[in-house]
Amino acid sequence: MLKNWKMILSLAIPSIISFASMTVTGTINLIIVGQLGALFIAVVGVSNIIMYNAWALFSGLGHTVNYLVAQNYGAGDMKKGIERTYIALYLSAAMGALVFLVGMFAADDILRLVEGSQEMGLAETGKQYLEIRFFAMAFGISTFVFHGFFRGIEDTKTPMVLSIISNAAIIFFTYTLTYGKLGMPQLGLFGAGLAVLIGEAIGLAGCLYCYFIKLHPVYRIRSKVRFNRAESRLILGESGKLGMQEFALSISMFVFTLFVGRLGDKALAANEVALNVMSLGFMPAFAFGATATILVGQEVGRGNPLAARRVGTETAVMGSLFLLLLGAVEFVFAEPIARIYTNDPHVYELAAFLIKISAFLQIFDGLLNYYAGGLRGIGDTTFLLRISSILGWFLFIPLTYVLTFMLGWKSVGAWLALYTFLTVFGLAVMIRFYKTDWMNVRMKTADKPSAGHV
Repeated sequence: MLKNWKMILSLAIPSIISFASMTVTGTINLIIVGQLGALFIAVVGVSNIIMYNAWALFSGLGHTVNYLVAQNYGAGDMKKGIERTYIALYLSAAMGALVFLVGMFAADDILRLVEGSQEMGLAETGKQYLEIRFFAMAFGISTFVFHGFFRGIEDTKTPMVLSIISNAAIIFFTYTLTYGKLGMPQLGLFGAGLAVLIGEAIGLAGCLYCYFIKLHPVYRIRSKVRFNRAESRLILGESGKLGMQEFALSISMFVFTLFVGRLGDKALAANEVALNVMSLGFMPAFAFGATATILVGQEVGRGNPLAARRVGTETAVMGSLFLLLLGAVEFVFAEPIARIYTNDPHVYELAAFLIKISAFLQIFDGLLNYYAGGLRGIGDTTFLLRISSILGWFLFIPLTYVLTFMLGWKSVGAWLALYTFLTVFGLAVMIRFYKTDWMNVRMKTADKPSAGHV
């Protein structure tokens, strides 16, 4: 067990740092932009939710490459892993072009959909910022595919380094371009969006170098890859299911934000501050979930399904311990943390209360990520799509409306609904993980499924 725990930590810690760098970047950027006022906090926060929805639709490519390459790596068949990655990169380029067009022509309409009232000024203030965020996302889709490949071959350090470089650039340019520091032009909120675009471009350039130059001597990356229709159908199908699973979750969060937006700009700002703080827990949960996908997928590739089940459990235990410690810190220091973002007492007092509500309940979000990662590792993607859709549309959204408006609990009701949803979701995927027929789990191929059945 000790050996497995060391292996889990060796993969999870770089992923934690990688995801944490994204979280810290979001936090610092929100603090920097937050000095412009509550409306600008709301614009950035709402844009983050919108971009999460855009990312979710296409994130299935990265998740699919991650678990398929992990299985191929475990089986010692990296020729197949490279072939699958090329197919995913072609698809990511096409999807990036689509995202670019959405940003160019639909950013204003999307913001007006979120805006509670025109007097709020959300769309007018944030249109250009959201446009540039869509352009940045066009790069980010391909970057996520590359990161999925790196993690699949047990290289979590390369995504960590590239994420740190990319996010450091985002922070630097957010500060300098927003306020005109160090000889840069003062561009305000538009400058903050441009900083994200620059950082994403740097991150993608780093991925291209590491994949095509650094790894070529080991895996013959630049060798000619023959188009394979069966593999293309497999990747489209799997990425579609995983993308729609993420989208079902993200669109639920989008509707959640719509409801909170009806409560006013201060309630929306407090909600975004609390979500930003709680992402300190979301990101490590993602990291341990990605680790579960890697290790479970590799053991499946090696033909050791029971070992895959065991390592998935050990990953969940370690991740849960981490979140319990983090939750204790967030609960004790909720208000001082919230005051970092804003001096408005209406905003930081409400944000602190929301943080306390969720400090320990986030353990269920952890369970969701750990065991969903394990299920991805065996290719049980259909279940993840179904449960995400059912709970998002028939539990989370209706319950949020009831608690927020019908019972009049406002922001507190919205957050109680959020964590009720995450609790049920986390328990559901955990039960599925342990009720899987592990003896019949096989690698995912283009002509047959891999996951066991309940």
